[in-house]
Amino acid sequence: MIKIEIDTAEVRELRGESKVTGKPYHIRIQSGYAFVTGPDGKPARYPERFEFLLDAEQAPYPPGVYQLHPSAIRVREGRLTLASVVLAPVKQSAMA
Repeated sequence: MIKIEIDTAEVRELRGESKVTGKPYHIRIQSGYAFVTGPDGKPARYPERFEFLLDAEQAPYPPGVYQLHPSAIRVREGRLTLASVVLAPVKQSAMA
């Protein structure tokens, strides 16, 4: 399980017009912290901050502890990939 912590529901929004197509765009970004391991397989001393995209009408994740939902993982062309960040809440008793 990869533990993810969201500390704020704040969303950063980027809006503009594509220089290539001239079409408008709207990007919604939320941040969180991933508790990952280092190259040696040991837990990193501190969680890593990362950003992820929200769908156009998706509500931001409220503060809390999550894990990656299985639907976030895909196999494409024989390679394991992260399709998108989909989080599932973790019950506090599971983290104890």
